[in-house]
Parts: sequence; C-alpha cells; structure tokens
Amino acid sequence: MQLGRWLVRKAGDKVMRRVLIAMIVATMGCAPKQTQLSPPPNIYLNGEEYPAGEIPEPLRSIDPKLFFVTNRQPAGSGGQRGFFGKQRSDSMFFGEATVKFDVADWDTLLRRTTGEENRNWTPLTIGDVKEVVHFLPFPLPVDRRGDTVEFQTAPLLTYQKQGRAFKQALSKKLSSQKQDSVLLYIHGVNNTFDESLSTLANLWHFSGRKSLPLVFSWPAGNPGILGYFRDSAAGDFSVFHFKELLRLLAEVPEVKRIDIVAHSHGSDVAMDGIRELVIQHRAAGLIPRRAMKTGTLILAAADLDVGVVRQRLATERVEEAFEQLNFYINPNDFALWLSAILTRTVRFGKLQREDLAPAEFNSLLRDALVYFIRVENGDSSNSHTYFRRNPAVLSDIVLALRTGTKPGSASRPLVDLGDGFWLLPSHYPGPRPIDDGSRSSR
Repeated sequence: MQLGRWLVRKAGDKVMRRVLIAMIVATMGCAPKQTQLSPPPNIYLNGEEYPAGEIPEPLRSIDPKLFFVTNRQPAGSGGQRGFFGKQRSDSMFFGEATVKFDVADWDTLLRRTTGEENRNWTPLTIGDVKEVVHFLPFPLPVDRRGDTVEFQTAPLLTYQKQGRAFKQALSKKLSSQKQDSVLLYIHGVNNTFDESLSTLANLWHFSGRKSLPLVFSWPAGNPGILGYFRDSAAGDFSVFHFKELLRLLAEVPEVKRIDIVAHSHGSDVAMDGIRELVIQHRAAGLIPRRAMKTGTLILAAADLDVGVVRQRLATERVEEAFEQLNFYINPNDFALWLSAILTRTVRFGKLQREDLAPAEFNSLLRDALVYFIRVENGDSSNSHTYFRRNPAVLSDIVLALRTGTKPGSASRPLVDLGDGFWLLPSHYPGPRPIDDGSRSSR
C-alpha cells in the first residue's frame, strides 16, 4: 500500500500517473479473496453469545448449501468447481452450492466461531454446484402492435414458467427450514464466483444462520490493468438482472423480509436496481418497502459517487424501501482513495463531513433512517475489506442483521458523533480498554 502511494506521488506525467493507478487498482482490487473463516466477531469472544441453540438442526452443518443467482457465463461442466466465470451472460442462472468449512465437526466450528479454539487456517471451499433454473436470455424478442412494443407470447410464457420454478424452489426450502427471511449479498469488483459464495458463507454463519443465504454473483474478476473498468461496466450490465431477482424474491409468499449487504462496486449494482424498483412501485401506487419486503440495507466501502447518490437516490427517496440504511465508512480506505482519483469525485465509502456543503449533507440526512458509521483505526492492509475482516465491524453487521435495532440502542452501542455520524470503536461493542489510546475523532 505504501509503495502504491509513493508511485502515485512520483508519477509526474498524467498518462503515466493514470497507468500506475490502474496497475495498483488491478493488483489490490476490491476483492475480499475470502477463502477462510473470518476472525471471530468481538461479540462472540466470550463464547456465550452465538445463537447455536436457535439454529435448526438441518442447518447445523459444516458443509451447508448456499444459493446463488448469477449472470456469469458458465465456464465448465456442471460438476466442476468454478462453474461460472467472469464473462457476461444475458441469462440468469439460479442454483445451490455446497460451502465446506474445513473442520472436523459442528462443535469444532462453534469453538472457532466464538474464539474458544484458535481458528488457525480454516479454509472455506466450494463443493458441488447445482444449476436449478436457467432463465431465457434477456431481452426477450418483441413485436410491435400499433403504438406499443410487447414481448412475444411464447418466450414470455417460458420466462414466467422459469420464474415460477425459482419461486417454488425457494418456497420449498424456506418451508422446510421454517424460515421467512433472505440474506442477500452482492460482491464488488475482482471477485470470482467462488469468492462471492465464501464471503456470503461468513456473513450468514456469523449472523446465526437465521435466513436463507443468497448471493447475486455478477460477472467480475477480470484480470490486468483494465480489469477494474471491465468489472465496473459489467456491474452496469447486471442491474436489470439484479432488479429481476429482487422482484422474484418479493413474489415468494414465504419471504417476509429481505436484508441486503453490498460491498464496494456491488453497492452501485444494488442501488441502481433498488432505485428502479422504488420508482416502479411508487408509480403503481404501492409503498416500496411493503412491495419489496426489504428490511435492513448495509453498504460497506461503497464505491458510489456521492453526487450521484444525492441526485439519483436521495431525489427518488430510496430510503423509503428500508427500515434502516447503514453506510460503513473508512476515511483510510485505499481502494476508494484510488477510485476517487480516477473519477475525480468523492466516494461514498470514505465520506467525511467536510466533503459536502451543509445543504448537500442535509439532503442525505433528512430522516432517521440513514446512518453513517465511521470505522475506527481502519488504516491497514484490510482497509477496503474490513466488513468481514475487522472483528468490530463484523460484530455490528451481525447485530444489525440479527436484531434489526438501530445505532445508539442498547443492542448497538455505537458512539454518536452528531451530524448523522456514528463511531464504531475498535473494541466494539465492549468498553474501551483502559490502556487503549485510540481517539474518537470524526
């Protein structure tokens, strides 16, 4: 990281400067590269808080099945690991994949979850990948009828039949596990299909396995200097498919609540799709949150243009679609620092109060649903992937998903900094150690 900053400072020529920045972005990227069990969240270090007793017996497994919807192009035969690659597909694929926690048994996993046993290196590997529904490619063929353009009947009926198969599969799984909520994760750039599943596995496992785990895995993971830009363009390509996923999920009768976690550029994919659905439901006279069944939204290290958020998302009152919106912010986020240089705009995931004029800031804080959560001591090699590597941040994400409570409550004792900012101390949620010299500054 320090070498990257030195190279950028030393590069005088504008072209060389941009090439160096792109090389650094391509090298360190936004990928969690998560192939192991995350460090135990602080809340579990006493070994008493993990809700193991609330987990249904079928889910107490070291090789659970997680679910995916992807618009990645298949890269091999159905039984092969890495079945979906980085190329785009006009089709969506719905399926299930086995994620294996490399431990001897469930009790061992629990001890590593709560810190009772040194987690050492606990790999997460992707086992069987099973395709359940292969949707028709979009856009569907159309016919013009007078002043209207309509989908052709036969392809539309086929697509609707595939949608019903998707909903029936989820209904059956939710009913068998006596669950009524979905945990939906959207990854960032430079992520493979396997990595997106392993990150979801960590979030789902540490939050108590209380929801059906589902990842939207879009075609990221392009290598080389231009990989960041290719991935970003693939994110724009994926907005329609993500919107379709949200629409179909909301039509599953057993689904009562959808909690969403998005990281880095995945925040852009998620928010664009959510915005379009909010507009659609409001135009139909519906209340967006009820129609979408959305609960808590978590954006970590959001690679979003602050001005675009204010003009497009705030203007459309997207917050109406959620019970609460949690934006985790790290002013020391190196990847977003580079993104800000490339785009010449402030990135949402490293927003500071002084970055916006009072009127601009107030437009983002017009109600009590939006929380800016500043990560303390976020300057490290994990400055962009802290959402699943930092035990304090992971603790707050778990509490938000498990309890649905808001910052400042007894369950989530974040420090109120005023102006809509909350501090997430490195010792959170416990008291600050006496010898801890960390400063609580905005």
